[in-house]
Amino acid sequence: MLPIIALLLGIALGHLTKIHIPAALAPYMSVALLAALDSVLGGVRANLEGKFDDLIFFSGFFSNALLAGALAFLGDQLGVNLYMAAIFAFGVRLFQNLALIRRLIVDKWFRQ
Repeated sequence: MLPIIALLLGIALGHLTKIHIPAALAPYMSVALLAALDSVLGGVRANLEGKFDDLIFFSGFFSNALLAGALAFLGDQLGVNLYMAAIFAFGVRLFQNLALIRRLIVDKWFRQ
């Protein structure tokens, strides 16, 4: 339940604050956001499986976002679209986690 609350809190804070992100930072923020969403869905999945651990969730949330941002920055410095690797990896994991969440919900609530 904590990942869903954190996601809703983040969305509410995003709407209440009028922070403007410069276009030059948009690739970094988009990759970091994708990594953070991957962590949130991973936390929801772990919670549904009964394996949720706060320390694992928070460390994964920040380390994934920082790693994705660092990859985007390094790729930008090298002149290579290295952020595409992070987008691919986290995109695949997002869909895998979403599929597992869907299966867990269907099995738990509809097939009892």
